[in-house]
Amino acid sequence: MIKVLKYLKKYWYIAALSPLFMILEVSMDLIQPDLMSKIVDQGVLGENMDLIFEFGIQMIIFTFIGCIGGILSGVFGNMAAQSFANDLRKDAFSKVMKMSFQQTDKFTTGSLVTRLTNDITACQDFVGMALRMMVRTTMQFVGGIYMVLNIDARFGLILLVTLPVQLIIVAVVLKKGAPLFGVVQSKLDRVNSVVQENVSGARVVKAYTREQYEIDRFGTANDELCNTNLRVQKLMALLVPVLSILMNASVLAVIYLGGLQVQAQELEVGRIMAAITYITQILMSVMMIGMMFQQVTRASASAKRIREVLDADPVIGSGSFDGNTEIKGTVEFRNISFRYPGVQANNVLEDISFTVNKGETVAILGATGCGKTSLVNLIARFYDATEGQVLVDGVDVKEYDLDALRKKIGFVLQKSELFSDTIENNIRWGNPDATDEEVREAAMIAQADGFIQGFTDGYKDIVTEKGSSLSGGQKQRLSIARAIVKKPEILIFDDSMSALDLTTDAKLQRALRENLGDTTVIMIAQRVASVMGADKIAVIENGRLAAFDNHENLMKSCDVYQDIYNSQMREGDEKVG
Repeated sequence: MIKVLKYLKKYWYIAALSPLFMILEVSMDLIQPDLMSKIVDQGVLGENMDLIFEFGIQMIIFTFIGCIGGILSGVFGNMAAQSFANDLRKDAFSKVMKMSFQQTDKFTTGSLVTRLTNDITACQDFVGMALRMMVRTTMQFVGGIYMVLNIDARFGLILLVTLPVQLIIVAVVLKKGAPLFGVVQSKLDRVNSVVQENVSGARVVKAYTREQYEIDRFGTANDELCNTNLRVQKLMALLVPVLSILMNASVLAVIYLGGLQVQAQELEVGRIMAAITYITQILMSVMMIGMMFQQVTRASASAKRIREVLDADPVIGSGSFDGNTEIKGTVEFRNISFRYPGVQANNVLEDISFTVNKGETVAILGATGCGKTSLVNLIARFYDATEGQVLVDGVDVKEYDLDALRKKIGFVLQKSELFSDTIENNIRWGNPDATDEEVREAAMIAQADGFIQGFTDGYKDIVTEKGSSLSGGQKQRLSIARAIVKKPEILIFDDSMSALDLTTDAKLQRALRENLGDTTVIMIAQRVASVMGADKIAVIENGRLAAFDNHENLMKSCDVYQDIYNSQMREGDEKVG
């Protein structure tokens, strides 16, 4: 909690004003009962209308001053809380953006969404409450006791009996409820994860008519959240009625004890009325403290979860090398072995070595699950190799500043991710400073210009969320254009032409050779027809490099490549026949 609350330090001057104005409001509240007792004892019983009018005016003035103090306390408290949450949310989001794939997989998307929204809101509510209500309840508690004892010390005996009982009840309830707040947040994570999966995978759900299954799965997660919340609320619901009973019992005790003193002419009626008000304020403050500790407990659980995000130092640490090299566009894998951290016991890749020279087009071919994507992910340091080295332009990628390294690389991922924006802005993601001509040139190389011109607004046409208005091939071509406009030294295609027909694929390959002759191209493909024209082909089998040569030589020397070629070409001939 302390690390999270450090974000309030920047706004200390605003935060300090909130409790100061709250002190003003509570001071006015503590004066009111004393004035009321004087109106009753000296004005009403003494039949002095001037005195009633005088004290009445004072009460109105003090009420107005207290009202102003309460309003300003709320304004400054909310300003401090909102500013605190704003900075905290920005830092947490920045931390998420710097996380490696390994870390985001560990947290899960649903959990990160909950932490950046619900958890930070809980901490924001706590800050706003602490600046106002904690000061109010503390001052009412201390000030009320002082005022009651000032009226008659014997009223302290009532507090001596009731206060310990109240505090014990509050402590027991909070002790039992505190662990449940962490459970509530984890259940909320699960609900968010299910919602996120279903929104992003809505087409798959509908295609397989699994709506009812997903409704039931969400219902289970939601019921678990509801039931855990009910357990917490049932426990917390005990506080108010039990503490109210104690408060009313205390009031009765004050009336009884005060009545005896009035009969003995030791105390005036107005003083008894003031004592009742102060006792009520004291016990109400204890009740409010109990309710506040409920918020404190929840905020503490949320702060712990936020701190886990803030303390998550990137597994992939950035180096210091700025990327300026004499050699451009080379990639070397040197005795590479790799396994996914904490997931697999065996290596996905084993002792792989080969070099890609500047301007070469190298294809990576192999069966599904043989480690092709895992291999190219090591180039941009989405993951680090377990053993061996990956060198870009002759320098170990671990020595590079991450931004400098990734500026050298244009990456087209397996899954085409597009954003709700214009087509030209989606392409310009690769290079925000690209001109309209450069955007169109990249689209033409990617074979996207033709279908873009067919849209009503052309390049100004809006892409719907996740590109749902586009076909798979159109999304892939826009993703390729986005990488091309970046003008990288190294261009990586991670099976990102799978949705293209052979004719479009061939046109794209030809355009890449003609326009990006100095760019190193590494492409993962499933189809032999897509890679036959590559300078070199790396054949991966069961995580190992089976061969590395051009198509002609592989057809003579590599059984694995021959099997893939024969199976695909035979299937093609059968389809044609």
